[in-house]
Amino acid sequence: MERGNAAAGRRRWPRNGVLAAGLAAATILALWLGRYPEPGFMPLSALRTDPLAPRILLDLRLPRVVAALVLGAALATSGVVMQMLFGNPLVEPGLVGVSQGAALGAALAIVVGSGQQWAVQLAAAAGGIAGLAAAYLIARRLRYGGWILRLVLAGIAVSAVASAGVGVVKLVADPLQELPELTFWLLGGLWSVNWPRLLPVLPAVVIGVAVPLAGRWRLNLLSMDDRVSFTLGAAPGRERSLYLVAATVAVAAVVSIAGIVGWVGLIVPHATRRIVGADAAVALPASAMIGAAFVALADAVARTAIAGEIPLGIVTSLVGATAFLALMTTNAIRIER
Repeated sequence: MERGNAAAGRRRWPRNGVLAAGLAAATILALWLGRYPEPGFMPLSALRTDPLAPRILLDLRLPRVVAALVLGAALATSGVVMQMLFGNPLVEPGLVGVSQGAALGAALAIVVGSGQQWAVQLAAAAGGIAGLAAAYLIARRLRYGGWILRLVLAGIAVSAVASAGVGVVKLVADPLQELPELTFWLLGGLWSVNWPRLLPVLPAVVIGVAVPLAGRWRLNLLSMDDRVSFTLGAAPGRERSLYLVAATVAVAAVVSIAGIVGWVGLIVPHATRRIVGADAAVALPASAMIGAAFVALADAVARTAIAGEIPLGIVTSLVGATAFLALMTTNAIRIER
């Protein structure tokens, strides 16, 4: 059995090498694609002949591409962690209250608080953790249906309450300054990202992604029944809490700069499992790479397709929902547990 698992792992790792190459290609493509000096790829000659081209490349596009990579990796890894730990193929940060809770916290910081980046980040992290905790506690108290149904219903309820809270904040926001900023922020996008806005959130994202990656072999144990995982040497309650908090902090940090970007945490883990299998030791880093590449390319489309800019959340929702329907019709996603 062990030799068979090791052989399967060796067969999957080359696929991760291909995914890493694809991620590098997506990063280069997103970096050179834009609307300056004309729509399409920036020619290399522009770096020598146009003094504005290097500044656009390094000061505008590079931090935005890095933010897209970080955003995709954080959402995808958190989706894998939550789906495995909850034993629920429909779980993703937006469905269990994390994204909407973080959005409510960030909205309060923008309108009611100081609006400083550090305040928005802390408020988003607190709101995301509170949203996840509320959904989990409500699901534990429900007395009907299986765990999947209870968690989905609790997450929908918490997200609805948080969305209502965001609506109240929008009502009291300044219609000339705060409301437009909040509205565009909720649509999801990276148009305001620069190095000063990106660097403060990187430590939280790196820690939130690194913790599950470092313990990705443990996720296979924690996805089992508590008695089984305890017998195999795991501490289910403590370890699950650690990974869930880490994933939530990473999501809340990227939400604080990007707003609501949906479907990445749901569809990328399913696509990853079709490519490399369900073993978390391989699927988690593969999911991070696929998520990063997907969001980087989606953001490149969002800022290049038209003269204005399409909100990133709209692009990911359109692609993600279409892919989800395709996977559902091919029975690649099974809802039953």
